[in-house]
Formats: sequence, structure tokens, C-alpha cells
Amino acid sequence: MTETTHKQKSTWSALREPFFRVLWIANIASLVGSWMHETGTAWLMTSMTVSPFMVAMLQTSMTLPFFMMALPAGALADIVDRRKLLVAAQCVMLLAAAALGILTLAGLITPVTILFLTFVLGIAAAVNAPTWQSVIPELISREHLQSAVTLGSVAFNIARVAGPVLGGLLLALLGPASVFFVNALSFTGVILVLLSWKYISREQTLPAERFFGAIGTGVRYVRNVPQVKTVLIRMAVFSFFGSSLWTFLPIIARVRLNLSPSGFGLLLCFFGIGGLLGAILLPKAGQVLKFKLLANLSTLLFAAAIGVLSFSGTFYLTAPALLCGGIAWLALISSYNTAILSIVPSWVRGRVMSVFMLVFFGPFAIGSALWGSLASWFGITETLVFTSLSTAVGLIVTSHRRLSEPHGVDLTPSEYWPQFPGQVEPDMHEGPILVVAEYSIDPDHLEQFLAAMRSLKTIRLRDGAFRWNLYREANISNRFIESFIVQSWAEYMRQQERFTVSDGGVVDNVKLCQKDGEPVTIKHFVAQPIRREK
Repeated sequence: MTETTHKQKSTWSALREPFFRVLWIANIASLVGSWMHETGTAWLMTSMTVSPFMVAMLQTSMTLPFFMMALPAGALADIVDRRKLLVAAQCVMLLAAAALGILTLAGLITPVTILFLTFVLGIAAAVNAPTWQSVIPELISREHLQSAVTLGSVAFNIARVAGPVLGGLLLALLGPASVFFVNALSFTGVILVLLSWKYISREQTLPAERFFGAIGTGVRYVRNVPQVKTVLIRMAVFSFFGSSLWTFLPIIARVRLNLSPSGFGLLLCFFGIGGLLGAILLPKAGQVLKFKLLANLSTLLFAAAIGVLSFSGTFYLTAPALLCGGIAWLALISSYNTAILSIVPSWVRGRVMSVFMLVFFGPFAIGSALWGSLASWFGITETLVFTSLSTAVGLIVTSHRRLSEPHGVDLTPSEYWPQFPGQVEPDMHEGPILVVAEYSIDPDHLEQFLAAMRSLKTIRLRDGAFRWNLYREANISNRFIESFIVQSWAEYMRQQERFTVSDGGVVDNVKLCQKDGEPVTIKHFVAQPIRREK
């Protein structure tokens, strides 16, 4: 979160943007349908079997696609038209929900069919999620980014409140098939709004990135941005142990609390109300608490909610625990999400958000299956106690990693280095390309230079280089050579385009360390294949 976002006036400020407001309302309707659908599938599954493993597999079938499709979906979000991709994903989800409704109505539904169609719906949702996140900064101004991200969570939690209640009522009145048909209908609003969006495609001055190369570049970016990496590690730990709450909630509601479908929906409603309270409290909490402290307190609050759920045998104790869990969930997810969006440029935003989804849903899916298996052996209460304590321990284990807010990050593109000083440029697909920069450093600024080069290394590797080195000339303490390798000339051109104004400050520091009158010399080398002698 940036300093600007901390000073936003309210959670609702992004709704001043007309198109965002219409899309947000349509998305709420779609999310309500999705939560009705999830309530319907959970209740339908438990009406066929109360096996902890099969019920846990329902959670896995919803979250495993996010693990499988995260990186491919992120690459697609960055190299194809984002609006078309969103519309296609919404259409597939519509068809999957309708198919589930038809089979249920015809009496042909089985636990395996539920898992399969839930998996198909999850695949489409996995493609939709990083693309949806990556277009948010294109819909609103930067000053409303925190508001837009929080409103996304608000929409989710409004749906979490209304969806289970409406789903429970519809289940009781008309049966599960009606719930699935309503969900299918809910996708049409988002599709129509997206089709009306006057989306301006990004101008391409270079050949489009190749699919697998784009995935590799996205992974390198994440590996070389420490703050993003820290958020992802903490999120993975939280998701892995926190998945236990969702894994066992349907069984706790049906078996331990003996709730009806509407009662189960009402129970889920409390988690959603907690999310809404979290959205209201988050802007003020962000002004009072530092980012890391806010994240730590939210994690501990969620661990406490799991702990209460482990032994609670009444609705009146379970509901407040879920309310607190909802507050913690919203605060943590929204804060981490905004922190990443604030520092990630558009060219790689889809891929980074896909990795964000990967480290959330991957551990979630694995955790759901694992906790379901453990509960079959040791019991639900014992498993929840273990995951509650492990959530807190995981926070302690990861607390040494630096987690700070990115203040004043300017993502405006800015080219600092000449692209090619020669008369003839190599072919776009020639490579690999070795780039060498020669420096003559003022001895008084040697330590400053080395510190700047550490930052420059991160920038080079983050933006596409796959190897980087700094060499000092033997017996001369102030002459250095920086070298890095990129896959092709086109990738080197892209690296220049990815350089931002904030990155330029690092280059300025490097230049200030140069001896007076000594320029930085840059040379480019194209790999020359050597044929074997016959």
C-alpha cells in the first residue's frame, strides 16, 4: 500500500468511476450466484455422503484448478486481450453451472459428477481471477487503488452474506438444481458489462511474448522482487493451515450443530458480515497500524477463530468465531493484494497475480485434502486444534522476513540506456544477447556504487535477464564490468521498455559514482553458433 492509499477518504471512493461502479454491481450479482452455488454443492454432497475425505475433495476440486492454471492464466492475461479472456472465462462458468443444474434436475447427479463439474468451473475461474485483478488498475486512478481492491473484497463478502442465505432458502424451497440455474444466470450481467467496455488494447511495438517464455519471465520477476516474495510466502503458510476452517465447516454445521440448509447459510453469513466489518475498519486500521503489524494481528485473529471452531458445539459460539474470522480474512487478503498491485507494473501484473493465486489456492487445495485425511484418523477437533496452533507458529517462523510498504513507487516506463549504438540492429529473434557495461568508479564512492549495483542486479533479473555478474578488473580497484544475458534481442528491447522511473533512481546513483568525465560504455554481443567440423 502506498502513502496515497493510506490517505484515501473512504472505502467507497473508487465507485466514483462510472464503469467501475457498473462492473462492481454486476460482479456482486455474479458472486451472490457463486456463493449460492457453493452452498448448493456442499449441501448436495453431504446429502450423498458425510465422508470427511469426499467433502474435503469438494474444496480441493474448487481450489486445485487455481494451482494448475495459475501460471498459464497469468501469462495469457499479459499477452492476449484481457477483455476477451474475461468474457470467455465467464461463458465457460455459465455453461458449467447450467450443466450441473440440468443433471441434478434429471436425477443423474453423483458425487463424482459434482466434483468434475466443480473442477471445470474452477478452471474457468482460475483463468478469470488473475485477469480480473490485473485490469483493476486500468479501470480506476492510482489514488483509488486501495479502495478498488477493498471494494472487491466488499463485493465478495456481500455475496458471502447474501449468497448462502438465499442459497439455503432456495435449497429448502426448490432444491439444489434451482440454485445452479440461478448461478448460471448471474454470469450474464458481467458478460454484458464487459462487452460494453471500450477497452483500449496495449500498443505493441515489439513481437508478442511467446507463451512459455512469458511464464518464465513472470517467475523470474517474482523471484527477484523481495517484497512480493515475502508476501507470497506468508500467504502460502496462511492458506495451507487456514483451509481447515472451510474443509470442516459443512460437516460441523450438519453433524455437530445439526443445522438445516438455511441454518448453514446463516452460519456462513456471519463470516461475510465479518468481511464487511473488516472492509469498513481497514482504511482506519491502515492509518494507525503499520502494514506488518496489521498482517500479523489479522493472522493471529484467524488462528483464534479456527481454535474456537475446533471445540464449539453451539451456533452461538461458532457464529462469533466466524465473524472474527471474516474480519481477519478481509484485512489480510486485501492488504496483501493491494501491496502487490501497488508495486507491480502492467506488463507483468497478470503473471504476478497468477502466482499470488497459485500460492493461495495451491496450499489451500493441498491443505484441504490433507486435513480431511488426518481428520479421518484423528478426528476433526484434534485436526483443527493442530491447524490453529500451526497458523500462529507459521507467523513466528516467517516473521524474520522483511515486510514493508512500498512508498512512492513510480511505475512509469523510462528508458535510461541506449538500446543499440550500432548501425545495424540484430534480428528480433537472435540471441542470446550479452550486454556489457564498463564503469570507472570514483574511489570515494565505491561502497555507494556496490550498493547501487545490488539494486540494479535485482532490476535486470526482474525485467528479463537470466544471468547477471559484476566483475572488478584485476589489480585495479575502481574499474568494473557489469554483464547480463537475455534470451533474444526482442527480450532485450522489452527489458528497456520495462524500466521505470523509480528504477531510474538506481541508475542515477550508479552514474553519480563515476569518475568525472568518464562515460558508462555499453556493448552488445550476439551469440555466435559454432558448427562442428565434419
